[in-house]
Amino acid sequence: MTHPSRLAEAAASFVGAPFRLHGRDPKSGIDCVGLLGCSLRKVGIKHELPVGYKIRNQSIEPWLYCASLSGLSETAGAISAGDVLLVAPSPGQFHIMIAENSVTFIHAHIGLRRVIREPAPTSISLVKHWRFEPETRGKT
Repeated sequence: MTHPSRLAEAAASFVGAPFRLHGRDPKSGIDCVGLLGCSLRKVGIKHELPVGYKIRNQSIEPWLYCASLSGLSETAGAISAGDVLLVAPSPGQFHIMIAENSVTFIHAHIGLRRVIREPAPTSISLVKHWRFEPETRGKT
């Protein structure tokens, strides 16, 4: 069984990778969805990633099913290492961050053009909070 904190460790290993919208390879660039996919793959978890999204989207409903297909269950309460947060930095913009611990997050920063580690920004809205449920998923 894979412990959820291994997802945080995997995400941290991609800090410094270049940013590229729809990117799925840390050598050529990844976006926030690509970071999640690379991290899940690194810990050996089968996953489903959304495709066809833009920097700004009217709705993300068509892609939310991917979370459960990837072994993520919606949760609430305190944030733990390996939790996946879907946030809204601004209206119509959605972003995925992976908790390294309760106060530090790993994410693909479009402005800095790379994957970074930083404290959670205070000006963003939490949309979804998922936790990896290793017992519900098979290994790749």
